[in-house]
Amino acid sequence: MKIILALLQLFPLLSFAQSAMIHIEGRQSSSLNGLWNVIIDPFDAGSGDWAAYYKDRKPLKNTDFVESAFEGGPQLYVPGDFNSQLPELNYYESSIWYKRSFNVQKTEDRRFFLHFAAINYKAEVYLNGSKIGEHEGGFTPFQFEVTDLLKGGENSLIVKVNNQRMKDGIPGLGFDWFNYGGITRDVDLVQTPKTYIKDYFIQLAQHNENTIDGYVSLDGPSKEQDIEINIPELHVRFKTRTDKEGKAILKFPFRKKTLWTPENPKLYEVRVSAETDHIKEQIGFRTIKVDGTNILLNGKAIFLKGINIHEEVPQRRSRAYSESDYQMLLEWAKDLGCNYVRLVHYPHHEKMVKMAEKMGLMVWEELPIYQGIDFTNADMKEKMNLMLKEMIARDKNRAATIIWSLSNETYSSPPRDSSLTALYYLAKSLDNTRLVTSAFNNMRFEGNKAYIEDKLNSLMDVMAINQYLGWYKPWPETDKEVEWISKFNKPLIFSEFGGEAVFGNNIDPNRASSWSDDYLADIYMRQFKMFKNIPFLSGATPWLLVDFRSPGRAHPIYQKGWNRKGLLSDRGEKKKAWYIVADQFINNFN
Repeated sequence: MKIILALLQLFPLLSFAQSAMIHIEGRQSSSLNGLWNVIIDPFDAGSGDWAAYYKDRKPLKNTDFVESAFEGGPQLYVPGDFNSQLPELNYYESSIWYKRSFNVQKTEDRRFFLHFAAINYKAEVYLNGSKIGEHEGGFTPFQFEVTDLLKGGENSLIVKVNNQRMKDGIPGLGFDWFNYGGITRDVDLVQTPKTYIKDYFIQLAQHNENTIDGYVSLDGPSKEQDIEINIPELHVRFKTRTDKEGKAILKFPFRKKTLWTPENPKLYEVRVSAETDHIKEQIGFRTIKVDGTNILLNGKAIFLKGINIHEEVPQRRSRAYSESDYQMLLEWAKDLGCNYVRLVHYPHHEKMVKMAEKMGLMVWEELPIYQGIDFTNADMKEKMNLMLKEMIARDKNRAATIIWSLSNETYSSPPRDSSLTALYYLAKSLDNTRLVTSAFNNMRFEGNKAYIEDKLNSLMDVMAINQYLGWYKPWPETDKEVEWISKFNKPLIFSEFGGEAVFGNNIDPNRASSWSDDYLADIYMRQFKMFKNIPFLSGATPWLLVDFRSPGRAHPIYQKGWNRKGLLSDRGEKKKAWYIVADQFINNFN
């Protein structure tokens, strides 16, 4: 073990996070959630040899002294953002060191992994005083194997978290939501056999809904093993064997099943067994395709009635992190009449996606490649690729997830176009069973005509347009309707539209600058009237469900650090626009 620790210290490049195993809920694990001791490090001093917070030094002799300690200081809950837990951290953007101790009973036939569901934004992880790894990216899971580094009995885990915005981060320096930092999602110590089932992909084939396509992947010394896929309810058993690399390709008939739909979100227990490991998970089966200007779910045209949702609980002014948080947000979406949700502008918690699946809500998942990303930076390609791989790896077995979105409101340039093109093909190579898109706002207006122009729409499976007619862009003359013109023979989703209003404010319903409830209602009435004249429109996604924190929104009377585009106020009150959207979704788009 001493040799391993020495190598980790000499070769820090070996310490980047490993790709995470999927479906942690189905593993043997111990939760490390709860209260952690913390040191607040605004000047980022704790990494140096002099301070070395990660060593957690203790005075041993009468003449010893240390100038830092975890014990006796503040504590923070994990999972949870640190900004909402202590008043002095409200707008904090720097480092915080987290510590907790845990006990382990080691056995020779088991492997151990520290699994982090997400940390925003950069993380350095130390176990028993030695650095074991680091990860960049605030919304996807990662893990480290610690089998040889754990001690029998008590172990000390320290995590340095830094949420400072970076020019070369994803997202970059400027974004229109609150920068909640911390260990925002679950932490688990996972046990596995020496050779375990690390990954599997079990979904319907893209071009044949009567066939399962996929794979099973093992990790460990015994890579060649017999594999069985069992779906007991349907009496399905398929046997195969992994190769020398530990991978088995799956392809078998799958006929007598109930397809997953919003009306009947059917899930089956699927058991994956190897000679040394087994796991089971609830999985649904469906197809999602494009035919001309239609989106087809299980071969039938569907209109996506959606809402944009940030992973935030406005009443608590915090990141959403519990199942009750997710349930509240998704039940609001169901009450609105939605059949899908766009989870913006980053991958939300895996539990949120699974809950949406059980509730019959289709899901759009998105990377935080947002507006001011520097596509000319050579390091960005690697970061974007990693985030895409981590997002798809985690949720590729979710029937509810129908769209991978690569970006939001990026602006056309050769570096951007080549970067998103490469990401598109990477997404398709990882998962060809879902639609891939990006949300663009590149349009040209001439009178009452709106031309969809971003050339990357020719590549994407569906067109996704953010448009704010009536808010950032004035309506044309009142006696004319907007005519949308596309040279791309593809379905269109309005991924964002709407405006801002303060609940109950009707000072001047005729002016946008009054933030009037009536003015916002008028925007939505005109938008839905316009939709009826767009034959290639296949989805509508108001921006957004509920008012959310955004420090850049600085109007001292109406915004006060909040983006007020929610159909609900920050206290959950229904604005007039809520009732217009609900009526349209429930009564007019069936």
